[in-house]
Amino acid sequence: MTRVGVVAGIGAAALVGLSVLFLVRPAPERNGASVAPAASGPAEAQPGFLYGRATGDDDIVYEGRLRFGGDQEAFWGDFFNGRKTDNPWDVHVPGRREARGSIEVFGLTIGGDDRTDLARPFMSRFGDIARIETSVGETRVTLKSSTTVVLDRFSAGDIDDGVRVWDRQRGVVDLDPRSLHRVEFLPTPPLAGAPSRLHGTVRTRVGDFTGFVAWNQQDAVGADSFEGGTNGGDQRLRYDTIRAIARQSPESARVTLVDGREIVLSGTFDTGRGHRGVYVDDARYGRVLIAWDIFERVDFSSRGSGPGYDDFARGRPLTGHVTTRHRRLTGRLVYDFDESETTETLDVVSQAITYNIPFDLIAAIVRRDTGGDARRATVLLRSGEALHLERTGDLAETNAGILVFGDGRDEPEYLRWRDVERIDLEPPNEP
Repeated sequence: MTRVGVVAGIGAAALVGLSVLFLVRPAPERNGASVAPAASGPAEAQPGFLYGRATGDDDIVYEGRLRFGGDQEAFWGDFFNGRKTDNPWDVHVPGRREARGSIEVFGLTIGGDDRTDLARPFMSRFGDIARIETSVGETRVTLKSSTTVVLDRFSAGDIDDGVRVWDRQRGVVDLDPRSLHRVEFLPTPPLAGAPSRLHGTVRTRVGDFTGFVAWNQQDAVGADSFEGGTNGGDQRLRYDTIRAIARQSPESARVTLVDGREIVLSGTFDTGRGHRGVYVDDARYGRVLIAWDIFERVDFSSRGSGPGYDDFARGRPLTGHVTTRHRRLTGRLVYDFDESETTETLDVVSQAITYNIPFDLIAAIVRRDTGGDARRATVLLRSGEALHLERTGDLAETNAGILVFGDGRDEPEYLRWRDVERIDLEPPNEP
């Protein structure tokens, strides 16, 4: 998920020229690895791949399998990232309304108290999104729930590297981000020539995780290339020729091929130096990111392409009960002045693992660890498992607090995070 800033101040004439800046050509999945043309081979059910219609400024509509950035996000469980232009909940911060009425004179703010920073990043699974629309100044993301989120166009994250479309009539098309106008997501029909998806068990010093894998955060299909160097020169290996990858040293990896050969590679992001971690879509937790420092080994296995677009249920408002030392409140919740729907995620780093846990998997959050460790909190999952996590990210003391809209009220009660003892969330099947 790279973030390439869009340069502001481009002249109108340049924008016109750039509006047709796309390539219509057979393209690799990544780093020159060849793929079959869009129309080759028999069509097979591959519901996990992104699919939709992409429209450029020229109003030409391309329909087919999608991959953002050309070689990055490719599946419904992958995350679309950006930066919100505003926080719709900040008017409910005590004293915030007065702050929003302040004025600025010669760079000085007069009146109000606007010290609370509620700027938030945006992160949503592609399977939870209905469409993405871009204009000169903003990117609008409409979720399946009909909620619309406005992102800063110049820091819109995953839209900044464009979109690759495997169009059935035109072949493989790379749409430049500056000419991309709209992406509408659709359930994936049977596909011809789609590569395999990486799946396996990742072993770490703190436990094992099994699910769909994205190596170095973005290599997720068999046609992607694993790169590294040996004394004999540079090597580029397709992932569908690899059986396992093990950490050899802080800057090298031992690769076991399907034919049984082993190769020690080093010197690249894929082999340790600057490695960004391994994503695993573990069904127990949603998605985890495993840091290279605790990674030990991944053994690949075959498991299809993953859940389809219709497998991602429409998000509903987050509801439940919040218990403090003195009272218990019930209603619609906004967690940390940001998360308000069941499809959003609780994001925590613990023991070098980043957890992105959808709220619909969570039964309760206990601010203090039930095991008595003051440095941790407990997250109770609907599966019955209790996660004892470090108090970082959404569990840290920097949490902005909880809003509770009780009895259908328009105005919520605000609870400081330090006053919260426990949050019990309504099951997804309840209104």
